[in-house]
This record gives sequence, structure tokens and C-alpha cells, in this order.
Amino acid sequence: MAEGSGPETGRGRTRWGLVLPVLVLGFLIIGMFMWALSGNSDEDDPRAGGQAKVACAEALAFGGAERPANVQPERCTVQHGIDTAYAAVLRMPREDVRAWLRETYPNAPEIRTGDPCGALCLDVSHEDGLSASAEAHVVQVRVEYENAETALVRFSAFTM
Repeated sequence: MAEGSGPETGRGRTRWGLVLPVLVLGFLIIGMFMWALSGNSDEDDPRAGGQAKVACAEALAFGGAERPANVQPERCTVQHGIDTAYAAVLRMPREDVRAWLRETYPNAPEIRTGDPCGALCLDVSHEDGLSASAEAHVVQVRVEYENAETALVRFSAFTM
């Protein structure tokens, strides 16, 4: 065979020698993008800005509140980022909501009713009635009456 001919020449090896590394590099890049877009997100890691489930007593305590009697917790979460935010969704007897809010935040502004807050709403900060034991800077409570007996309470406590 003449020199420079056949499958082992520099020209043939160069072409296939470049294709294989380019393909491997392409698969690695595509794999990294797929991994980044897959379920390896930090949505369940509260330190990374995602929400994590917590005990409702913890969420309420962050806002200086105790769990009311006869409550059915729906879900309670925490989210950490620049600020910390706890949220609690509770169902409780409609007739108990006002008393619980007055007992929990005795120095708070008046409970508001009607639009845009729903049936009842209360916004409390350290400047206007939030207890010193609360770690939150602001607490917001929004109440919707589901029926004649039940209220859906959305409680959020957060730092600023």
C-alpha cells in the first residue's frame, strides 16, 4: 500500500478524530442543561428561596400567635430569601375568628371588613400592635367565610 492511503491516514483520522470529541462535548453540554432544568431545583429548600412545609404552630409563633382552638390546619409553609416569610392556611369556626384576633393582637388596629380584604382582614406591625415576642415585622390576616359556620383564615408573617 502506498504511503498516505487507507483508513489510517492523517486526513481520515483527523475527520473522525474531531467528530468523536465534538459529539461527546455536545452530549455533555446537553446533559448539563437537562440536569439544570430537571427536578434538581431548590423549590423545597427554604434556604434557597423555595417553600418548605412547617408545623402550623411554628408559622403562627413567628407572627406572635398561638394556634386557636378548634382549628383545622390546611397547610403551613416557610420561605427564606432576603426576607423570611411564613404562611398558614387554617379553617376554624367562623364565630371564633374575631375573638382569636383580638386576643392575639390586643393593641392592633381595628379589624377591617369588605373589599378588598374579603370578610375580615388585619394588618399588624411592630409599630402598631405586634407583640415584642413576634419575630416577624408584619403580620397579615385575611379571612373568608366559606359558609355560616366555617372561616378560611390566611395568615402570613414576614420580615422586611
